[in-house]
Amino acid sequence: MKQNYCKNKSVEKIKQIAEFLKIISEKNRLKILHFLGENTKCVCEICQHLKLSQNLVSHHLKLLKNFGLISSRKEGVKIFYKINKKVTKKYLKLLNKFLNPI
Repeated sequence: MKQNYCKNKSVEKIKQIAEFLKIISEKNRLKILHFLGENTKCVCEICQHLKLSQNLVSHHLKLLKNFGLISSRKEGVKIFYKINKKVTKKYLKLLNKFLNPI
């Protein structure tokens, strides 16, 4: 039974890693994460930096936020986004452990 538990746990970790990689593998989402790594940014700054429409940027931000990689706060009519470092580190650590099992 313990072996089955370990196998199920391993399968779950692989699913998590695959979902993480799927989210960050899209080039615009990866660019957004890189840009947000510098500081908190509003949607308009992200649009200008990536030279993308607000609709497209908002779509990518929604996916990143739903996955937990970024968080947002509203100030007046503007929404500001920043990287959720705790969640990002969790997935990077999980990926690193998976690729370097020691």
